[in-house]
Amino acid sequence: MKLLLPHDYISEASELARHAKKRIYLLATVVADHPNTHELIAELEAAAERGVEVVVAGDVFTFGAVIDDFMPLHYRTPGSRQAQRMARALKKAGVKFQWLGNRRATFFNGRTHSKWCVIDDAVFCFGGVNIYQKGIDNVDYMFTLNDGRLADRLIEEQIRLQAAEKELKNYPSVAYEHGEETILIDGGVIGQSIIYRRACELAEEATEIVFVSQYCPTGKLSRIIKKNENATVYFNPPGLTGGLNRVAIRGSQLISRIKSSYTRKTFLHAKFIVFTFKDGSKKAITGSHNFAYTGVLLGTREIALETANPKIISQLETFVEEHVAVTGD
Repeated sequence: MKLLLPHDYISEASELARHAKKRIYLLATVVADHPNTHELIAELEAAAERGVEVVVAGDVFTFGAVIDDFMPLHYRTPGSRQAQRMARALKKAGVKFQWLGNRRATFFNGRTHSKWCVIDDAVFCFGGVNIYQKGIDNVDYMFTLNDGRLADRLIEEQIRLQAAEKELKNYPSVAYEHGEETILIDGGVIGQSIIYRRACELAEEATEIVFVSQYCPTGKLSRIIKKNENATVYFNPPGLTGGLNRVAIRGSQLISRIKSSYTRKTFLHAKFIVFTFKDGSKKAITGSHNFAYTGVLLGTREIALETANPKIISQLETFVEEHVAVTGD
């Protein structure tokens, strides 16, 4: 597994899509045709036109994200209309495109927050990158690997997810072994998150914790971290964002009394925790989950990887050193 920064992710995925032979499955919370993402969107169209199976699903959160508004759906702004035009162009080229979440009772419930891209047997996953301009400029990453079995499993999950969305259904969280790693999937059931629960379990055992997320930890996890004298926590200060994001971060800080060590000027969107145990061994959870209890209560769909692989953990620690812990830009 190799950690890719957002621009490298788009570049590598675009190159693979250019030569794709059988399938491309893309899932993200935000999908938009912007300068940072245009190369990939164009290759999706081209692949579908030459007969490759291309399936794309984006959450309707896109319509707020493209205008920097965390709140309700906006279908009539220039950015929203552009996203709709992208969807129509993809469908015209033969892409099977679906907006997720547009029939939910509330805007916040049932968001699809999982992110991956499968191109033939290549997989991009276990990071937080969204497919739009700011998503590529954020401090973030995706992991990539060539693994046909994992590619098949993620495609099965996307088919299941999209079918459940059509019926406005969710499904229980699940964990399954994949070689020496564990894949954790939250199916969107309100109040249920195997990712958050596992993070709490590991945090209780850890002697040291490095926490990275766009949000301050909340709920049980925040209380566990607060008690750990060797915990280093990185999340965006309220001044790096606006609207409800700012309110959410400021409010969670006041409740948890946890101080962020993040001082850079670029928005932090990466999401992972590295746990060190008494015997010196380490584990990490990396993926789409923000480790905020609000997402658990709202039933967001998520994916994460639990790993003890030193090569993966080393890449996460290097990411902290080079892109998170350094002061300034």
